Amino acid sequence: MSADVEVAAGEPGASGTPAPRIGELLLERGLIQSDQLEFALDLQRTSSRRMGETLVAMGAVSSSDLARVLAERLGRPFVDLSEESIDFLLANRIPEETARRYSAVPVRLSDGQLLVAMADPTDVFALDDLRFLTGLTIVAAFADPVQLQTTISRIWARANVDIELGSAAEAADEDVADFSAAVGDDEAPIIRLVNALIDQAIDERASDVHLEPSSRAMQIRFRIDGILHDVSEAPLSVARALVSRVKVLANIDIANARVPHDGRFTVTPRGRSVDIRVVTLPTASGEAVVMRLLDRSQSVMTFDRLGLGEGELDSYIAEAQRPQGAILMTGPTGSGKTSTLYATAAMLNSRERAIVTVEDPVEYRLDGIKQIQIHAKAGRTFPGVLRAVLRADPDVILVGEIRDHETARIAAEAAITGHLVLSTLHTTSAAATPLRLADMGVEPYLVASAVTCVAGQRLIRRLCAECAEPDPRATTWLRSLDAPDAVDTAKLVRRAVGCSACQSTGYMGRVAIVEVLVVSDDVKRLIVARAPSHDIERWAVAEGMNPLRTIATRRVLEGITSIDEMMRVAR
Repeated sequence: MSADVEVAAGEPGASGTPAPRIGELLLERGLIQSDQLEFALDLQRTSSRRMGETLVAMGAVSSSDLARVLAERLGRPFVDLSEESIDFLLANRIPEETARRYSAVPVRLSDGQLLVAMADPTDVFALDDLRFLTGLTIVAAFADPVQLQTTISRIWARANVDIELGSAAEAADEDVADFSAAVGDDEAPIIRLVNALIDQAIDERASDVHLEPSSRAMQIRFRIDGILHDVSEAPLSVARALVSRVKVLANIDIANARVPHDGRFTVTPRGRSVDIRVVTLPTASGEAVVMRLLDRSQSVMTFDRLGLGEGELDSYIAEAQRPQGAILMTGPTGSGKTSTLYATAAMLNSRERAIVTVEDPVEYRLDGIKQIQIHAKAGRTFPGVLRAVLRADPDVILVGEIRDHETARIAAEAAITGHLVLSTLHTTSAAATPLRLADMGVEPYLVASAVTCVAGQRLIRRLCAECAEPDPRATTWLRSLDAPDAVDTAKLVRRAVGCSACQSTGYMGRVAIVEVLVVSDDVKRLIVARAPSHDIERWAVAEGMNPLRTIATRRVLEGITSIDEMMRVAR
């Protein structure tokens, strides 16, 4: 056996004592019956199969259970590939042909040791080949042969997936890269690497992919459900080629790495259309890349999918049905503000209304709605387009984001002249919005007259239904809130655990929590007086507004999210 293969201490048979027979071990573990073992022994006399193979062929034991018992018998680790999140970049350190020949999949890399799941970890020739190919110490583990073949097929089907540039028709004034001519055949491994990376990100529901250079490797992270997760790392030897490939796809000059760049391209894996926006940043360690993924094959978000509770949803919809006024969605970047505005526009969309959107960029196509893409280089700015839109007889105007004084003032004036204006603004809470507009140069009296509703939104992660379990801290937490019937209510509170279904995060998807501040006459007087945000919030709560923390607490008591997630999002 190769010296580069780690063998667990105390391996059965190492002291000269014969290891237990596999049939006896299976019988001892209760995995087979004695009559099945006797029948297998009879079959084995007339065939060349091993005992384990005979029992699997009979259907007496699964290939997974057999692999577990073999690992125990030989003192080797066992890897359940159904519970492992395979690092596709790490797996591609060995060629597909080698992986299939030896039925081997790299699983984890730690301290220069590569854990490899194999059908036969005792194959000395395979282990030596793997050590030579990777230059690493190999830690061989047993795995289910069926799972191995499925995983190998999935890895290299992903690496070879044909990801194509989307049609230039969706952005007629943007150039599309002819990357087939820009990248030669000798760079095919990098093409497969980028394809695998994008395909993995789409499968794992990532909203962003971060490629971050460091002094020793290119770190790769996915943002899933709002949280960044380490996924893999690429050697520095391929980091530059990796960045160049992404830049070629996004039609970005690969020769200029000294300034930030923006680009975009569309991929169509397995018939899905995914828009990818690319930002490059020059850092001290090299060029960093962030790719934002938008799945165009998904339908426009609805209020049901957003997960809004009945109380806040009823208040918001009532305000959205008004014929005029400004409804502002507030919150940090990535809090789902635009999705809520799209859901609002879709709800209002009818043949009786003329709806126009002014966006940068247009994220979803809405039939029956005129959508305008901002293009500063072509002279299409938010203020300029808004002035033109106001002359085009709109009923509803959706402004992607209020970024400056001029846009804010035009939107406010449109709201008091018979239009319903929907827009987003970056503030920490709904009550802080009036002061934010005043700081942008909009007079308080105009803010009070124009704004009819402000909705402060966050996205909170939903517990994975497969692995969530009761939270032992629930009773103590509820008593700290002076909640009645704390012991009985505690049974509803769950915590995150983590499993293969949720990539070991304990969460699967997100729901929105929204505080809806209706601008009543009393709130208008506070706005005109430039009252501080905490005074506005206190008054709004007295009038029936549920703040974000109250709504998040409800989601915990409904078993939708955890105490930890509530504290993270709505503290």
